Amino acid sequence: MGKSQETYNKKEKEKKRLKKRQEKEAKKLARKEEEKLSGLDNMMAYVDEFGNISDTPPDPTKKKKVIKAENIVIGVPAREAEPEVDPIRKGAVEFFNSEKGFGFIKEDETDEKYFVHVSSLTEEIVENDKVQFELEMGMKGMNAVRVIKL
Repeated sequence: MGKSQETYNKKEKEKKRLKKRQEKEAKKLARKEEEKLSGLDNMMAYVDEFGNISDTPPDPTKKKKVIKAENIVIGVPAREAEPEVDPIRKGAVEFFNSEKGFGFIKEDETDEKYFVHVSSLTEEIVENDKVQFELEMGMKGMNAVRVIKL
């Protein structure tokens, strides 16, 4: 009588292969079930009446606000009439360096300081001179221009 070709080692290997195949099949079925649950409906997001994102759909029984197209304003709203302010201001020269050609003027009313360059002067000024000037937006803020000594 011949010896059986199936040894203990071969039986164990076959059992392991069969077990792996069953585990693989179980994982495949679990993935399919998960795909069914994570469909498009589960990925939907809704916006409620306050603009917050929610996973629940809006309630169709709630009444929606009706907005007329004529009431929607597009663009910059019209400005209200502002009282006219005299563009000419008065102040005193707080600092002026004639070698470098710049200085600062302190306004009398608001006590704010404004940069002044020698190119904006109509005549020579020195510290503590009373002047009148206009303001213009410069690269780093408001600059005094058209400076006249009083």
